[in-house]
Amino acid sequence: MERRFGLNLSSYKPQRVKRRTELLLRKYNVDYRKYLEMLVQNRKYLDEFLDKMTINVTEFFRNPEKWWELRDDVIPLISQNTLRMRFWSAGCSSGEEPYSLAILVHELKLSHKTWILATDIDIGVLRKAQEGIYEERSLVNTPQEYVEKYFEKLPDGRYRIKDFVKKTVEFRRHDLLKDPFEKNLDLIVCRNVVIYFEPEAKNELYRKFAESLKVGGFLFVGNTERIFNYKELGFEIYRPFIYRKVK
Repeated sequence: MERRFGLNLSSYKPQRVKRRTELLLRKYNVDYRKYLEMLVQNRKYLDEFLDKMTINVTEFFRNPEKWWELRDDVIPLISQNTLRMRFWSAGCSSGEEPYSLAILVHELKLSHKTWILATDIDIGVLRKAQEGIYEERSLVNTPQEYVEKYFEKLPDGRYRIKDFVKKTVEFRRHDLLKDPFEKNLDLIVCRNVVIYFEPEAKNELYRKFAESLKVGGFLFVGNTERIFNYKELGFEIYRPFIYRKVK
């Protein structure tokens, strides 16, 4: 996979890679060699493989109480200390997370001074994110006033994010395990991504996130993720699952 597609799976939990690959082998009734040929010959199979490896399950404002902490405390604090806010949604999947950020900066009337980068390794989910169309279930945690203000309901019952929200977000393909990171960031949101990596890769990611943040910047992780060596990385716990870089 690394030689053919530049995808290094060695840092992913091996049992998970094996289990998910074998599900696909059974689906097509092929062996590993034949499946590799399928991936080389047809991009749709490669996109499906990437999708299975990177569990693209998310929703707007997942764990909403944490997002309200960003809205009411963290983002206003960042805004006080910088003329241009730089945010990164790392492992953004189909776009719910960076668009949630974009909605918050619009609510705070700070969109004019905010750049939001959203990245993922999976080209297929990035295309979906850029399209910005979602099932109603993705909005389960979204306040009704936000739905009315920032989404357009389509005839088929799905919802499309409005263009002025889209314009706040820049999507790019990015491999967390090998591509360079942006620097001088004010906020990194990386939730329910590193749980799929081996401990060594996980620690390396947290180190690189710390290097990418300004002093005073924030790292927002998932509600099942804890950084046990946060002090070594120069972080303090600002709120549960929200770390602040202090050195």
